[in-house]
Amino acid sequence: MQTTFNITRAGTSAGIILMCVGVACLCVNDAIAKKLTAGYSPLQILFMRNLIALPFAVLIAYRMGGKAALKSHRPLAHLFRGALWIGATIMFFTSIMYLGLAEATALIFVAPLFITALSAIFLREQVGWRRWLAVIVGFLGVLVAIRPGTAAFQTISLLPVATAFVYAILMLSARWVDSRESVWTLLLYMTGTAAVLSAFIVPLVWVPIRLEDLWLFVAIAIFGTAGMTMMTQAFRLAPAVVVAPLDYTAIIWATLLGWVFWTEIPDGFTFLGAAIIIASGVFIIWREHRAES
Repeated sequence: MQTTFNITRAGTSAGIILMCVGVACLCVNDAIAKKLTAGYSPLQILFMRNLIALPFAVLIAYRMGGKAALKSHRPLAHLFRGALWIGATIMFFTSIMYLGLAEATALIFVAPLFITALSAIFLREQVGWRRWLAVIVGFLGVLVAIRPGTAAFQTISLLPVATAFVYAILMLSARWVDSRESVWTLLLYMTGTAAVLSAFIVPLVWVPIRLEDLWLFVAIAIFGTAGMTMMTQAFRLAPAVVVAPLDYTAIIWATLLGWVFWTEIPDGFTFLGAAIIIASGVFIIWREHRAES
């Protein structure tokens, strides 16, 4: 019994560390994307990121899942999910061209609320009144952050919210993937289909890549792939109720990176709205854990 406890505790500790580092890597990924949007379209950034990341994704999938992880039983499901991933990424990269990194990050936190609402409406899952209340409160947090009807409101602020909506569909669409496929197969095909699909339209916006920017494209691929890999592994090692709320530490990194590189300082309403959204998301995660246990 003592040995089992130690293994569980060690796995949870490792999961917490991996989740925190993975979130930080994805925030660096977003900061690099914001830097690159000054000279390149979001579509070209997305294409280069996935093209460079693809060999790493193949290696990781093979290392973690063997040959079976390289095979898909439902390629059309991955094709659809790749299209969703392209749409969500382009919208988010476009939003950070005009919004502060912390502001865009705070608004995308609304994704778990969309997942809960869509699960109840379209998948007929049972969602109690407490979780519905959390969803409503979370969307009120969005209104606090973007302040529609005031002089501070920017239409572009709706783009991270739209990103969160598409991301929620992307997460729910994982149920259409064959149950025999591992998370490493999902990671591989997400990267691969995004690279292939974006390749067809990227010539429309392509501009020559400056030599001094090449390392940024390599960095965004490395940080993005590393972040997703570590976060995926975190959920394998530790309970979801423990590691999922750590995703919200992104607001700390986004605020820090935005301040250091662009002197962005979110106002009090952004932080208040983010706090409301995060509290609602954490509550939903907690309630779902209770319902499953």
